[in-house]
Amino acid sequence: MQLSRELENLRARAERLNPGLAGKIDALTLAADAGLTLDAWQRDVLESSAHQIILLVTRQGGKSTVSSIKALHRALITPAALVLLLAPSYRQSKELFRKVRDAYNALPVPVPVASESALELQFANHSRIVALPGKEATIRGFSGVSLLIVDEASRVPDELYQAVRPMLAVSGGDILLLSTPFGQRGFFHHEWTEGGAQWQRTRVTAHDCPRIPREWLEQERRQIGEWWFKQEYLCEFTETIDSVFSYEDIQAALDDGVTPLFKVA
Repeated sequence: MQLSRELENLRARAERLNPGLAGKIDALTLAADAGLTLDAWQRDVLESSAHQIILLVTRQGGKSTVSSIKALHRALITPAALVLLLAPSYRQSKELFRKVRDAYNALPVPVPVASESALELQFANHSRIVALPGKEATIRGFSGVSLLIVDEASRVPDELYQAVRPMLAVSGGDILLLSTPFGQRGFFHHEWTEGGAQWQRTRVTAHDCPRIPREWLEQERRQIGEWWFKQEYLCEFTETIDSVFSYEDIQAALDDGVTPLFKVA
């Protein structure tokens, strides 16, 4: 109870520092001020109020760019908000954080920065944007997350995903997964195919992106092979190379009506 009162006092103080800010800034304006020209699907994502979003988007399609604006917008309009940027490696999380910082530096700065480090921005309204590498030991201490963004989500281990989801339980925060596919496995594939109607799903292939030349795609198909091309550019969840049985065959073999031989503890 004491912690809740302190948090409310912090939010109230932050709002006094930036009166009426939430009504003056929208995500599309932030993107325009940052010099970005958005595709239609990017505008839809920025305007969305969905709590759970999956971006299944081609390489170089703009998923990191739109996610950085989403993160910056949440931090600027929501006092005392915690926005986490999670990626499989330090380099990847730092790259997404760089996009956030570049977008912020291009703005007329409606909220001053209180402190800044290589992987964290803290604003005068007490909101923070923190980038983290995909290691469970580095994220366990965070709670009350307003927005969790998971970059290259198909490469993030399932156990790490299960460890970060509870951060949203009390705060009622939002989650944004972005990636290309990486076989028919893992939580990213599961959430896209079986996660239910609570997810807003956006799929953008290389053919939907006006910035990727068709001639270059044909050359790339020859260079990297069909398996990688379908995943990286056509956003298809192809069978893993070392699979003995197909995903469809395994799913077809499952039967909830069969009584297990052994009880699972």
